[in-house]
Amino acid sequence: MDEKRCLEILDILNEGRLPEVEELAAFIDACAPAAFSGPVPEDAPAMEAEYLAGAGLENSSEGSPVRVPEDEEAGAVELRERLFALARERAQEHFGNRIYIRGLIEISNICRRNCRYCGIRADNARAERYRLSPSQILECCEHGYELGFRTFVLQGGEDGWFTDERLAGIVGSIKASWPDCAITLSVGERSEASYRLLRRAGADRFLLRHETADPVHYAKLHPAGQQWQNRMECLQRLKNYGYQTGAGFMVGSPWQTTECLVEDMRFLYRFRPEMVGIGPFIPHAETPFARFPSGNVERTLVMVALTRLLLPCAMLPSTTALGTAAGDGRERGILAGANVLMPNLSPKEARARYRLYNNKLSEGAECADHLAELKERIRAIGYEIVVDRGDFCLR
Repeated sequence: MDEKRCLEILDILNEGRLPEVEELAAFIDACAPAAFSGPVPEDAPAMEAEYLAGAGLENSSEGSPVRVPEDEEAGAVELRERLFALARERAQEHFGNRIYIRGLIEISNICRRNCRYCGIRADNARAERYRLSPSQILECCEHGYELGFRTFVLQGGEDGWFTDERLAGIVGSIKASWPDCAITLSVGERSEASYRLLRRAGADRFLLRHETADPVHYAKLHPAGQQWQNRMECLQRLKNYGYQTGAGFMVGSPWQTTECLVEDMRFLYRFRPEMVGIGPFIPHAETPFARFPSGNVERTLVMVALTRLLLPCAMLPSTTALGTAAGDGRERGILAGANVLMPNLSPKEARARYRLYNNKLSEGAECADHLAELKERIRAIGYEIVVDRGDFCLR
């Protein structure tokens, strides 16, 4: 795509409009030609065929894996900077220089699922499993409230111990103790009745990444028992019950093409989630994807910026994965349009065990106890962390 057309596409995006499929794909490639941080394994095609056969699918994608050039194409850096500048402008129009914080509490790393990319998958026999008790969760909230947090995010694997009744009881206790706080749940796919009960108990928001809007790609990332259609139905149910609903995806996951990313943007544009979590894929040593390269950081930032332009009011975290992939990843995410950070309130021993991917950050500025350090880092780039629930609202 030539420079003139790139700038025209940028104008379309800046107006909050979705370009045509082929043009958006070409624009993404022009901004960030590299998709991965290194070469894929030689046996990747055989793995892909095996996973699709297990799901009873054929590879229907017309796209091809994105090449990884030795050097970026001329103009990519300048084009990215133009995109990031527009995304910052859009975020500042709606939020000023305010960055909202959420206190992350990782309640369990026990999971019944076997997502192929995840370090806490059920088949990882080397994971050191744990589960926080209700009293431990409330202690985390109490500590977080004293630090200034007004949103608590209860995140965990799909742990059967947390029945609907138990989880609803925990949500109700948090609401009773800190009624001025918002509660976000991130506990996976549950039944319609479960989502309804938890909403009535006081849960305000629910994070459930869609992972990929391409059902064939979804089948490559998950075993056959996990269905893309069910994930989409769960997201719609959350919307129907009035949750501020969060979707999201990994950038650079195995077999992801630029066309996959375009489908992600088209899905977000239609679904209009209130929150979107986007981070680079980072492999975990005890998963089937251990030998795959991480996703490209620049391409991840491009997708954050595109999301900000298309969903200007959305809450966009600068994710832990970005901070893990790049030392200044949090700051770069904010400078690409993100407006949320999620420091970790979990007990230290839990933080060390909740390993979704290799080298996941859990200390330093990632830890809620080091909030002063995080505030200084964010202030250094011209933003301020605020004590606020940070609810979604159309502005």
